[in-house]
Amino acid sequence: MNGETQLVPDRPHAMFALGAHYLPDLFPPKLLTRLHQLVQVDDTLVAERFDSPATRAALRSTEYLITGWGCPPVTADVLDAAPRLKAILHTAGSVKGHLTPACWERGLAITSAAAANAVPVAEYTLAAILFAGKDVFRLRDDYRTSRQFTVAEVHAGVGNHGRAVGVIGASWIGRRVIELLRPFDFEVYLFDPYVDHATADALGVHLVDLDTLMRTCDIVSVHAPDNLQTQGLVGARQLALKRDGATLINTARPALVDSAALIEHLRKERLYAVLDVTSPEPLPADSALYDLPNVFLTPHIAGSHGNELARMGRYIVDELQRLRAGQPLAYAITVGDLDRVA
Repeated sequence: MNGETQLVPDRPHAMFALGAHYLPDLFPPKLLTRLHQLVQVDDTLVAERFDSPATRAALRSTEYLITGWGCPPVTADVLDAAPRLKAILHTAGSVKGHLTPACWERGLAITSAAAANAVPVAEYTLAAILFAGKDVFRLRDDYRTSRQFTVAEVHAGVGNHGRAVGVIGASWIGRRVIELLRPFDFEVYLFDPYVDHATADALGVHLVDLDTLMRTCDIVSVHAPDNLQTQGLVGARQLALKRDGATLINTARPALVDSAALIEHLRKERLYAVLDVTSPEPLPADSALYDLPNVFLTPHIAGSHGNELARMGRYIVDELQRLRAGQPLAYAITVGDLDRVA
């Protein structure tokens, strides 16, 4: 889908529904030109609400709704106002925040750029894993404190050769992380109750239960969806299984990790943590996570930012081109997927 898109006569109507300030980054000029070759879309009408007269008028002829961060809920009332709507294409990851059951009940084709957003999250995770394996976070602080080091000194237990890395969740991001880990000399373990041994073998990982993963792996990275089954998945008992000096990475959802239990282990200096998500976000000013020396804390930056938004826009234009060509979506989301996606 990277070739030139030919102008299609009688282009159907599309509408943007997202925070207007995201539009230039999602669709830079060349990509926006390609989008215009596929559909008629008014760049000046970006719906941040669905009850304005201009939006209601546009919905009547809209066949493709291009959503993103800041999209208001797409309710049955909104769908009633869009009788020609065929598909919703989301320029970000999760659709749970704005799509309602009515979208699937109407038989709409639904897709998202979750696979595109997985790329920077996985890249962040790879960097965190490599740094954790080299004990960068502790050695950085030791160097800062002592202001000296011995060049020939070998640090015992440091290094990534043969290190055991655990991935919780074979989501888009989890699978991308596994892919990025392949060139390295890691032993990769996976916990995901929806994955069978044949799939794990194809991914090149050891499929294990959660307790085994927590006991075995020096570095564990969380990539499961947030649902009733996964909330508190990594709790006090699971954290207690980890050996002293192990690292937990969370770029997924804060609810998956018992924050109070994690802080208790961090205060005891048993574990290290790389946290891009926290509960709440942002943390209160007095949170211990700001000051604990064994915590590497970032402000929810692992996902797409800056020029990475254009990748998500490109995925959606590719999906739209497939629809216009009568081809199946590459990243379709069914109602049955909702509990298993972010």
